[in-house]
Amino acid sequence: MSMKLSRRQMCQITAGAAAAQVIGLPRCAWAQADTKWPAADEARQIAQEAYVYAFPIVQNYLSIYQLALDPSGNQYKGPPNKVHNVARVFTPADTAIITPNSDTPYSYLIMDLRPEPMVVTLPPIEKNRYYSLQLVDLYTNNVDYFGTREDGNGGGNFLIAGPGWHGTKLAGIKRVVHISTTLMFGQFRTQLINAADIDKVKEVQSRYKAQPLSEYLHQKPSETPAKINYPPIDRNTFEPQFWQYANFLLQFCPTLPSETALRAKFYRIGVKAGAPWPPPGMPGDVVQAIKAGGQNAQKQLDKDALNLTTSVGLFGTPQQMAGKYKERALGALAGIYGNTPEEAIYPSYLKDASGQLLDSSKFNYTLTFEWGKLPPVNAFWSVTMYDGKTRFLVENPLNRYLINSIMLPELKKNANGGVTLYLQHKSPGTDLESNWLPAPDGQMGVVMRLYMPKPEVIKGVWVAPPIRTVGPA
Repeated sequence: MSMKLSRRQMCQITAGAAAAQVIGLPRCAWAQADTKWPAADEARQIAQEAYVYAFPIVQNYLSIYQLALDPSGNQYKGPPNKVHNVARVFTPADTAIITPNSDTPYSYLIMDLRPEPMVVTLPPIEKNRYYSLQLVDLYTNNVDYFGTREDGNGGGNFLIAGPGWHGTKLAGIKRVVHISTTLMFGQFRTQLINAADIDKVKEVQSRYKAQPLSEYLHQKPSETPAKINYPPIDRNTFEPQFWQYANFLLQFCPTLPSETALRAKFYRIGVKAGAPWPPPGMPGDVVQAIKAGGQNAQKQLDKDALNLTTSVGLFGTPQQMAGKYKERALGALAGIYGNTPEEAIYPSYLKDASGQLLDSSKFNYTLTFEWGKLPPVNAFWSVTMYDGKTRFLVENPLNRYLINSIMLPELKKNANGGVTLYLQHKSPGTDLESNWLPAPDGQMGVVMRLYMPKPEVIKGVWVAPPIRTVGPA
């Protein structure tokens, strides 16, 4: 869960952006001379709505491309439809995903479900370890989970099917999950109990498996679908080529029955699966109005993200997020791949208790859990420090990026039995260093993670404590 830089800060628009080119899959035909385009003002309004709708899709692709589609990139983990393990917790060097956690080593499974379903195997593990596979469609909805909360720790085989598959549950398959998009993101989380536990995590990860359904059934593979020319994307091209990316990615997102009218509205400004953007014949003032509408929407999202204090309402199933396009976009901006509340909740901080932006180059801060008021969870909790602008982990002399519930025995207690964490750039002193969460020399952001939260968290009975300013840095 995170916030991040303004898109205008992150993205330098390059003069060579191929604005009129469609990227990726084969082009769709488009009416030209006889097309009736909306007036500039109406186009701007539609573009604002379309940007919010498409933003999570493009943001998702930014991570998918780096992790699974760009072998030359420094964040590449391996090709789609295979499990790729990262047998360590994340550090500041990991920048494919904003606000990564540093609690649970990740394994990735990016899936192209066009040819056939995939069968995923989770191994049985010990009862005291949390693990999960989060299934995220291209819209960034959390379609389902496999693992501790939903299935226990007994493992099993699970089938993941795209929108074109209409088969039934098969022998040996524990559950079937249907995804509404043909390209999707899957992410395993395997709890690391302590530093000495990493070999056990590696052993669990080594038993995660993914295979095409035909391979699972020992049958001849399905026909290979048409090769896709995945367009390169990075933080510099995201905004300049946003509408081209949107049109490319909509081809993986068959129109939902409830969104037929909405997609028809977007079609009026050239937002259509596989079509070039801007479309041939679109007047220049309409093109500029659409770009301006997108920029307006981006600015508003950045502004709203600064006031987020929780992940509740930003992440959920397709049914839970139906029609909640702004919330979905804020979730993708603030911390893409955040969990559904039943799986994890993320109180987040960019401001202190008085509403001032956190800046650890100017002030020192504390976060105190009073006695008896530690986060109520069924798995574990953590507090992680981020750069407040980039939303990545922070380099520091302790190589400490979080403090979590596993570390409680090592933390110094207050006189009343509570625990105070010191969030500051410089050490609070040797006697308090066990409770120090090193902060950047500048704007900072903090995210609390509550895995498998108890009902009092989900219902809002337990409230995360504020971050308080305690003096100059």
